[in-house]
Amino acid sequence: MTPAQIYDVLEHSWPAAELLRKGPWMIRKGLGGGQRVSAATAEAEVTDADIAMAEAAMQALGQEPLFMVRHSDAELDKLLEMRGYLRHDPVVVYATPVAALAQPAPMSAFATWPPLGIAAQIWADAGIGPGRLAVMDRAKGAKTTILGRVNDRASGVAFVACVGKIAMLHALEVCPSQRRQGAANNIMRMAASWAQDQGAGTLCLAVTQANAGARALYASLGMEVVGQYHYRKKPTHEVPEQ
Repeated sequence: MTPAQIYDVLEHSWPAAELLRKGPWMIRKGLGGGQRVSAATAEAEVTDADIAMAEAAMQALGQEPLFMVRHSDAELDKLLEMRGYLRHDPVVVYATPVAALAQPAPMSAFATWPPLGIAAQIWADAGIGPGRLAVMDRAKGAKTTILGRVNDRASGVAFVACVGKIAMLHALEVCPSQRRQGAANNIMRMAASWAQDQGAGTLCLAVTQANAGARALYASLGMEVVGQYHYRKKPTHEVPEQ
């Protein structure tokens, strides 16, 4: 996958509520859908003066200024650092051919759309609420929920959407009581099988660099790192309790 493909798949498989072009910036209206759909990106060369434009646009939407810094944004990264923006949540993108992973164990996971109630509950328990479910609803084209099962019980859930020949997996969550029993492995393999049925040739996902457990799983499945990016945001100043 090329960097351009990665960003295109991210944009369309997990879409913002609204995209607003302001000068050299793409401003995203997130509506509680997470960082990916709330961060501004530079679509052309920017100067220090341009940063104030992006800040004002995000604040007008009721959002704290947040920037996604991509592979070609070295100068932007320096400008934001000089303005006091902290490097935040570096992300690694993994990918694999679907044919290498599409070997689901029988009855271990199911593809369903729209999400079943139990899937929404698993997400809610993990902090993935209505704002992120709305992102899934907005995604166009082929998409599905993958619901895992272990010991005849729902074990976890993920969302997968296809953008052309690439499928991207988001919001993988495993129930705490069902961890270390192969649930995530089963979900990943069913996601690849579903993607293959949709005509996709590649399955990819993005995970925070700090999530060592998830990264170990993806490496064990033969997935390879194909890209990375990070965010920049201002430090949070909490008001002391009186």
